[in-house]
Order: sequence, then structure tokens, then C-alpha cells
Amino acid sequence: MGSDITRDFIGKEARFGARNYQPVPVVVDHARDCLVWDVEGREYIDMMGAYSAVSHGHLHPRIVAAAQRQLQRVAVTSRAYHGTTLGPFLEKLCTMAGFERALPMNTGAEAVETAIKCARRWGHRVKGIADGQAEILVARQNFHGRTSTIIGFSSEPDYRAGFGPFAPGFRHFDFGDIASVKAASNANTCAVLVEPIQGEAGVVLPPPGFFAELRDWCTRNDILLIDDEVQAGLGRTGKLFAFEHEGIRPDALILGKALGGGLLPVSAFLADALVMDVFNPGSHGSTFGGNALAAAVALEALLVLEDEDLVARSAEMGNHLIRRLRAVQAMAPELIRDVRGRGLWVGVDIDPGQASARELVERMARAGVLSKETHETVIRFAPPLTITTGLIDRAVDVFGAIVQAKSRAKAARPTPLADAALEPA
Repeated sequence: MGSDITRDFIGKEARFGARNYQPVPVVVDHARDCLVWDVEGREYIDMMGAYSAVSHGHLHPRIVAAAQRQLQRVAVTSRAYHGTTLGPFLEKLCTMAGFERALPMNTGAEAVETAIKCARRWGHRVKGIADGQAEILVARQNFHGRTSTIIGFSSEPDYRAGFGPFAPGFRHFDFGDIASVKAASNANTCAVLVEPIQGEAGVVLPPPGFFAELRDWCTRNDILLIDDEVQAGLGRTGKLFAFEHEGIRPDALILGKALGGGLLPVSAFLADALVMDVFNPGSHGSTFGGNALAAAVALEALLVLEDEDLVARSAEMGNHLIRRLRAVQAMAPELIRDVRGRGLWVGVDIDPGQASARELVERMARAGVLSKETHETVIRFAPPLTITTGLIDRAVDVFGAIVQAKSRAKAARPTPLADAALEPA
């Protein structure tokens, strides 16, 4: 795809980089809001939003300005000292999320690891589980990150193969099945760690009422409910937090991606004092977690989210996106098995017998729309929350044309029986 300059950049990554990614063959040069341009000047509509990390749009001017102001003062000192940006950021985050404490980290996986450590120590010190015996329940088809601990409790063979041995202390349940949760639990269960929507699994939604039942069961059994909203949080699903869709409150919340405003890796683990205060000086930390620059950027990202009413915009634009994608599905029901999602987070499930999700994604890229497949059968649509109806319509029109062309080509192709009938006797 593309000219010598495109092939040169792609070739250097292939030559000198580890082979742990398979990017769509587009070389991004610059971006603004919901538009991206490659090194050859071609324009694309970003319908991925960097897996929710660019929820505010690329290079939001207010967030860039906040970063520039802070870069004139101080960026990193470590948590060995206090600063002028961390406290205000934590205050705003806790106020918006409704928790008493927040522990800042960098990546989503680090925040998940923080949650695991906190849950185990809480299980021992507060619930009275023997040290080293606490267990955490996790859903099958989960995705919580890439560390060795986290992939150890993944149910995806490709994430685990050859990376063992893995840490014990995790038991699986079926996502959305409260009976399965109960069957997986025992006296040593200290927490349930779960995504409100399983993104990497293909934007899989729980059945209505599941999280309300789970919240009630955890409360009755003195078990922490830990909600991983690294992708789902901060407006992605049309609510500030996805747990609001069922009117519940988890015991702890994990945030990341959009918290960095599309500029920096920023994550956080939030809980009330009874849970969070199991940490003491020296028990956990991060050199870069909560650094002055990250805190300034994250605070501005939260303020922009409020000031521009991006949560309501996500709900409105998300409804439009889902309607448009379901209209495409109606034109090619044999190719598109399902369209599912909440807010601006939608998965289009492709029948692998009809088409390859990767093939469709690459065709979309050639036509100026950026997306990405997951698990080979689902195409994700998760643009910045600043997307307009006009850009959504342009992107879906491209997708619809590609789907129709693929569907027509499939229908016109002779079947094996027809081929046999054409052969001479």
C-alpha cells in the first residue's frame, strides 16, 4: 500500500522492531481532532480513537496548551516530593468518580496490577483470608492488559502460549452469568475483577441486570467488585462511567487511556479509604505515576470532558453510529452477523465464512477510514467523542459501499456445484 516513502517507514519498523504487532499499512504523519493524514498527504477519518486513548480528539488545543504550560515549569520529579498539579488532579478525579482515594499510575495494565495487589491485601487484612490464599474471580474472554500476571488469567491461548509459569489465585466465570460467578467462588474469594463491556473479545455486552445482580451478590458475600473501565470509562459508552448504565457503584474503579487526554499514558486506581488504605509508604509506587506533567494533562482532560459535554455527545453520536451501522447490516445480513455496542463503542461482527474482518479493515483504510479488527471477526468503531454526524456518515458510507461490493462479489461467485455443472461430461 502506498509509495516508496510509505514502504520505507513500514520496512524500518519491520526490520528493527519486535514482531508483536500487525498494523494496518498506513503511516500516520499528523492528526487533528478526528482526522489523520499519512506521509503522502492522504486524509483519513479516525474511527478507532487509539482504543479510546484519543477520546478528546487528536491534539485537543486545550490539553496541548496545558501540557505546554507545564513543560515550562517541571515535568518529572518522582513522588519523592509534593507538587502543584497532582493534588488538584486527584481531587477532580475523585469528585467526578465518587471515590475517596485515587492512586495514579501510567498504563492501564499497571492500574490493574495495582487493583490486584490492593484486593489481595484487603482480603488478608480486612476480610481475614490467610496470607497468600486470596483469590480473585475473572471473566472468561477478559482483557485486562499484557503483564505476565494478567495474561496468566486470560482465557485466550495466544496471549498465554509459552509465557508461563503463571501466578495462581484466579478463578474463571462466564461473563454475564451470575450462576457461573457463584460456582467459581469460595471462602477465599476476595474480589471480582471485570470489564463492564468486553472490548477485546469483540465489544461484548452483558445481559441486562447482570451487574445489578453481581453488585448485590458481592455486597452480601463481602467481596470487592472491581470495575475495569480503562476503555469503557470517561464517556466512551454514553455515560461518564459504564457502571452507571445499571445504577450501581463498584468498590473500586480502574481508569486509563482517555485519562491521558490523547497525549500521555495516565491511569488510576480508585477506591474508598477502607479499601485503599491497605497501602502504606513503600508498599506500592511508580517513578512516573502521578508526575507533574501527567497530572496537569489529565486534569485538563477531565475539565474538557465536562466543559464540552462529551459524555452526552458520545450518547447522541453513538446512537447515530449504531443506527447507520445497522442499516448497513440490513443490506448484507449474510455478511454482518451483529452490530452491538454502547455510546461510541461499537463492534460489527463479520461472518468469517463470508469475509475477513482484516480484509474489510484494509479496504476501509484504502478508502480513507481507519478502524481495526479484533479476534479476526469483529471490526471496532470507536472514534473520538468529538466526532460529528457528518464524519460518521462519511465513514459509514465508505464501510457500506465496501460491504455491498463484497456481498455482491460473493453472490456472483459460482458455487462448487455450479462449477461442477459447467464441466464437460
